Parts: sequence; structure tokens; C-alpha cells
Amino acid sequence: MIASTRRPPSPETLALLETRRSVAAAGLQAPGPDAGQTQRLLTIAARVPDHAMLTPWRFIFIEGAARAEIGARLAQAYRDHNGHMPEEKREKFAAIMGRLFPAPLAVVVVSRPVAGSAIPAFEQELSAGAVCMNLLTGAAAMGFDGIWVTGWAATHQAALTILGVGVGERVAGILHIGSAKEAPADRPRPDVAALTTRWSPSEP
Repeated sequence: MIASTRRPPSPETLALLETRRSVAAAGLQAPGPDAGQTQRLLTIAARVPDHAMLTPWRFIFIEGAARAEIGARLAQAYRDHNGHMPEEKREKFAAIMGRLFPAPLAVVVVSRPVAGSAIPAFEQELSAGAVCMNLLTGAAAMGFDGIWVTGWAATHQAALTILGVGVGERVAGILHIGSAKEAPADRPRPDVAALTTRWSPSEP
């Protein structure tokens, strides 16, 4: 009889997965992960399905004084590229760019599919998405809070240049990680039963 290698259930892990909740970036504050915790988070993030071991993603850190500097640059870039907007509206969104990194740590997950690979680019991009989710889950397991966002700063070429995203790369997500100022309320969740079907063979 072959011994089973099945792991025992982990109630704590299941409870974490059932209750994890995103916290808006503006609702995050210090403390954030220290250097050792951050390195462990990245190790967890990289432990995702990756067909053919292509590593089709990388990380950009934004922390410390760099948060205000990059925020100022993004705010000015928004102004420069949205001159057609009414000034009041433009300044409103530029101010949002300026305050984009309030959390102690932001990790930009960059998707970089390997061209010419037999693995479809879409599948490689899904791997980058899994990296983002692992970061959020790992941060929650460490007792931190976070959120995964995109938006103008993750899609406009001027912003991508400021972030350091190269040709052939895309931002899969900007992950803000810190400690919640207050416990977030839960939100309505999907009715998974309504979204589930079971395949069965067609009638003859």
C-alpha cells in the first residue's frame, strides 16, 4: 500500500482565503513589510504556474522617498497629456496621480511575455496575474493589507516610461501594501452556484 502524500487541511489558510479583503490605497499606512518580509513576499509571488519556466514577469519597487517623487512626475505627465480636459477636472486627476503611492510599499508587477515561445502570450500574461494574487495573499498571511490596481498610471505610455516599463512589457498590476487605517467592510460576493455548470455528454 502506497503512503499518501496528501497534506493535512490548514484551517487558518482556508479562513484567510475566505476573508481576505482589498483595502483602498488611501486607506493604507505604515507599517509595511520590512526588507526580510518583502523578500519573502517576492519568493511567494514567484511561486506560480509558469508553463515552460519562462518567468514572463518582473518587479518594480516603489517605497520611501521615491513614492512622492514618482507621484509628482506622474501628476505632471497627466497634465501634459490631458490639455484638452477642463482645468478643474484635469487638476483633480493630476492630484490623484500625485497621491498614488500612500502605502509604505508598492510593487509594480510587469508582464513580459517571451516572444517566439510555444507558450501563448495570453497564458504567460495569466502567470503574471497569478503573481499579483500571490502578492496579495502573501501580504494578508503576514498580517498586512493591500490592493491590486491598474488605471492611467499602468496603461498610458507616458506613465509607463516614468515607471520604467519597456517595449513589449505591460503592467499586470500595481500592488499597494501596508496596514489598514481601519478594518474594511466586506462587499457582496458572486453567487458561485449561478456561475457554475457541469459538463455532461451530449444526448445521442
